[in-house]
Amino acid sequence: MSKIPSDALKATIKGVLDGAAAKKRKFVETIELQVVLKNYDTQKDKRFAGSIKLPNLPRPRMSCCILGDAKHVEQAKAAGIPCMDVEGLKALNKDKKKVKKLACKYNFFLASATVMKQIPRLLGPTMHKLGKFPTLLEHSDDANDKIDTIRSTVKFQLKKVLTLGVAVAHVSMTEQQVYANIQITVNFLISLLK
Repeated sequence: MSKIPSDALKATIKGVLDGAAAKKRKFVETIELQVVLKNYDTQKDKRFAGSIKLPNLPRPRMSCCILGDAKHVEQAKAAGIPCMDVEGLKALNKDKKKVKKLACKYNFFLASATVMKQIPRLLGPTMHKLGKFPTLLEHSDDANDKIDTIRSTVKFQLKKVLTLGVAVAHVSMTEQQVYANIQITVNFLISLLK
């Protein structure tokens, strides 16, 4: 954080939060951190990727669907989380339009270990192509905790463009929480750089 003056950052955060308070919206606005890397060769470091869990970043608008076995489907229904079992996945019949519609309906997916092995066979490559391949949900995991963890995670992945944009906060958070999330995110990004 030595490159970013803390006073200037705090003033900018205050300006963003004041601007959001002045013009109320019908939804919770997200604060995104935009980073442009200069003099960085993407050809030399192709493995630039990482993710970090931020303590103050619950993103409630991110929807989840559980693709589970009987136990996980039962837990999901009890918790009010959308879910599908193997029979529901078979009903899609590898139809690209139906699978794409399912993938676009939710932000991310969780899958039981037994179902995870069957997903390529049941749904084809569409989920992977759309970047929505499910995350593993173990029987020992609590589904709600796993969902909160994913909603609080920020991922960095550098492609050929040297610009990164990640959601680090939202306007209903306090100035200190926004500042802490930005500080954690920037420090993590610096640790990824060579």
